[in-house]
Amino acid sequence: MASSSLHSWSCRFLLMGLMAFTLIAKSILAVAPAGFKPSRWALAHATFYGDETASATMGGACGYGNLLVNGYGTDTVALSSTLFNNGYSCGSCYQIKCVEASACYRGSPYTTVTATNLCPPNWAQDSNAGGWCNPPRVHFDMSKPAFMKIAQWKAGIVPVMYRRVPCVRRGGLQFSFQGNGYWLLVYVMNVGGGGDIASMWVKGSKTGWISMSHNWGASYQAFATLKGQALSFKLVSYSTKQVLVANNVAPSNWNVGMTYKANVNFH
Repeated sequence: MASSSLHSWSCRFLLMGLMAFTLIAKSILAVAPAGFKPSRWALAHATFYGDETASATMGGACGYGNLLVNGYGTDTVALSSTLFNNGYSCGSCYQIKCVEASACYRGSPYTTVTATNLCPPNWAQDSNAGGWCNPPRVHFDMSKPAFMKIAQWKAGIVPVMYRRVPCVRRGGLQFSFQGNGYWLLVYVMNVGGGGDIASMWVKGSKTGWISMSHNWGASYQAFATLKGQALSFKLVSYSTKQVLVANNVAPSNWNVGMTYKANVNFH
């Protein structure tokens, strides 16, 4: 009788333990930040701009400046306005492969590119004859070095399959400062995960969190007196809604024209 009672209590204790473990596991999963997941493959078209040096891709609507210096290299792309999303797609990463064309390389190898520019509409030309980036077309205007990884460049335009993929970056977020002591304009670079930013805040060592407005491309601005204060930033990923806080990114003697690096990044 005692043995049966002991066995019953052991089973109840084990069951209660399993239930508690399940609740804890669910709680952890609920609060754990979601990393960016690849999207499904979809059909589009791709062209290229510039030459083999990719010098024409430097700068661009996202405001990343010298792409070689800032870590983006020559594997970059300009997005049609349908994809560009008023600059909120800056920094996003795509795998692209040529399909169903004689210019495609055998095996349809893909290359991975980062969105750094806008391919604007050309209303003077038909969407199927030169106006490749006219809405609502989904189009990729690639750097020539990137295009040459998937197809023969003489083709000019090829059908492609594409998908969003996580951006793999080395190191933390980078913040390039412009403006002055009363107006801070920040370009956010080297963003991992979804690569994109939805919203942003800045906090000085003497202030609370100040909301920054989206300027254009990958830049955010705050009209506030922040000179002489160490600066921290809070960011929200556009794709995953993950929140990230980068504390004490810039020292109190920060200056415009400088780029400051954080030790955190999205995944």
